Amino acid sequence: MKILLLTQNEPFFLAQNLASFLDRLPAEHTVVACVVLAPSPFGQKKTMPRKAWETLQIFGLRFFLHYAFHYVRARLDPRRQVLRVLQSRDIPVLSPKGSVNAPDFLDQLRALQPDLLISIAGNQIFKRPLIDLAPKGCLNLHTALLPKYRGLFPSFWVLRNGEAETGVSVFMVDEGIDSGPILVQKRVAIQGMSQQDLIRHTKALGMEALLEAVRLIHQGGYTLQPNDDHAMTYYRFPTRQDVRAFRAQGARFF
Repeated sequence: MKILLLTQNEPFFLAQNLASFLDRLPAEHTVVACVVLAPSPFGQKKTMPRKAWETLQIFGLRFFLHYAFHYVRARLDPRRQVLRVLQSRDIPVLSPKGSVNAPDFLDQLRALQPDLLISIAGNQIFKRPLIDLAPKGCLNLHTALLPKYRGLFPSFWVLRNGEAETGVSVFMVDEGIDSGPILVQKRVAIQGMSQQDLIRHTKALGMEALLEAVRLIHQGGYTLQPNDDHAMTYYRFPTRQDVRAFRAQGARFF
């Protein structure tokens, strides 16, 4: 199969996991290109100083300094850079000037004739022309057990709510938010993990789930699990009050 990836230039956890996925992808599959979107942890476009200020205000100084250090380290270490991971494997990189759904950008993607789209940390809402661009569909990885914990920052919310387990879901993208039918799910016991531990664990587990999903799509005859809207919960980005409740729960960021 010809696979088109869609991701973002996230500097903390993504590069090493993306490298693991690419290096373990069976030889009969080819990644024809990767669409790399600008990082947007708040789900919208903001300048880097504004993002830094809001991170400091919401999560506090220790959290800010911890991730500021990791951000600088990622800028200096090619192994932690999404673009370097792609370039080292000769995967063409495409970056839209605006929306990934723009008609002229979709024409560029169609020219690649992908069989399957895979979104890993894609941070734009995909519209129907993009979803339908590849004949085998569009997969997305979400680091929670759908239909619960749709939306942003699920690793925060499962700890904030004192859940005993979480997991990852690979689902077929539709025009909703984390609402498409589920192809693969994997569970993990939280067992006192910090949020950083949980992110690392679920990102790695997510690569396992994606590889399994690619195998199922390639083989055909797979069964999709309903992503029940009636059972769903949805979460936005945390506020300062949510962070206080997170800490009061006894949860740790790292």
